[in-house]
Amino acid sequence: MRADAQRNTDALLTAAAEVFATSGVDAPVRQITAKAGVGAGTLYRHFPQRSALIAAVFRNEVDACADAASSLAAQHEPAEALAKWLQRFAVFIATKRGLSAALHSGDPAYDTLPSYFQQRFMPVLSTLLDTAVKAGEIRSDVDPEDLLRATGNLTLPAQEDDKGHTQRMVALLIDGLRYRYGTHTQETR
Repeated sequence: MRADAQRNTDALLTAAAEVFATSGVDAPVRQITAKAGVGAGTLYRHFPQRSALIAAVFRNEVDACADAASSLAAQHEPAEALAKWLQRFAVFIATKRGLSAALHSGDPAYDTLPSYFQQRFMPVLSTLLDTAVKAGEIRSDVDPEDLLRATGNLTLPAQEDDKGHTQRMVALLIDGLRYRYGTHTQETR
């Protein structure tokens, strides 16, 4: 892709992500093109169908979230890198709630997105988990898929999260990862 075409594509994806977050996926095309600084022809040349634009925005956001793991791992101790990435993932999930209806609409353009999500996030999370386990910073009996689902579920109230509920709940989940099974005795009744 030529450099100018890549700049236009990047501008469209950034603008569309911002517009979708504030106005939903049905926002007028002119709102996206105005924000991107391109014409409607440029948008339709790169994304002939709205579903293609939505899918590209989703993939772009998935990639950005997944790619953040390596820089976090380089800057922080293993458990802290895991914690920061899970917080980043929670924000990603919370902000993608608006795309949920489109992604679950039955449109074949979105059929590959769930597997893309898994292919990008599972290896990243597995690596972060394995590193933190090997460092002795978190418990070893955590399934990456369970952790992704749990973090996603904690974001459900995030649409009205004006007091940091999601961040606190993810922090609580992370604290639970640090608990080492068998190191504490509890009486059960």
